[in-house]
Amino acid sequence: MKQGIIEGNHRSFVTSVHDRTRVDAGIFHHFHLSWINAISNALNDGRLPDGYYALAEQTAGKKVPDVIALHRPAAEPDDGYAGDTGTSVVVAKPRVRITSVCDADRYAKKQNTIVIRHSSGDRIVALPEIVSQGNKSSKDAFRRFVQKLVNRIDSGYHVMVVDLQVPTIRDPNGIHGAIRDELDEELYTAPPDKPLTLASYCSDVDKTAYVEPIAVGDPLIEMPLFPNPDHYVNVPLVETYQTAWQHLPERWRAVIEPHRT
Repeated sequence: MKQGIIEGNHRSFVTSVHDRTRVDAGIFHHFHLSWINAISNALNDGRLPDGYYALAEQTAGKKVPDVIALHRPAAEPDDGYAGDTGTSVVVAKPRVRITSVCDADRYAKKQNTIVIRHSSGDRIVALPEIVSQGNKSSKDAFRRFVQKLVNRIDSGYHVMVVDLQVPTIRDPNGIHGAIRDELDEELYTAPPDKPLTLASYCSDVDKTAYVEPIAVGDPLIEMPLFPNPDHYVNVPLVETYQTAWQHLPERWRAVIEPHRT
């Protein structure tokens, strides 16, 4: 597993996905919370366009909040960015291996997540989600989690899912495979050597999925997150993963990377 070491403070910088089966759900839960905060901070630090902001928060209740309806720009620049909204907002096609169009008609409850809101009414427009071991711990937990994601996409939210958990009997093709199975009849089959998945969903007239299959030991990439159907921002998964890794106690970093220098 590739990594670098900063001499003098003994802090390792990871560049690839760890094997989460080395620790129990409680240890990953700590990492999960740190990663959520790191992603939220990174998005608020100039990644999101004006008027948008990210919060790590709990969403609750039976009704889905209204999705903000934003006007699309009259013209888009040809340099790959969205005018004066900042150079982090991209209009070019996301650089992932698989792109597919799908549809959905399922509903679910909401759970804890990162949310992207717009200052006009503070309504939710997009939701990044990091899959935890608890989401796959039982048939009921898995069903509720997948239904929640499908409901969000169907309701007009733009969703990003980071699934670094080992597939189970309930999701042999990962969370994206389960989501795709609910969205339409075209099934997704994960490559045998890439069972983990990064996926972003743009919810417009057509619901488009941008998918990057990965495996333990592979480097993370930046994934697109859509504030609106016409533009996306690249979520810095590598930098935020490294930040969360530094906040994991050394005792557990040594378990996850037993041969770390």
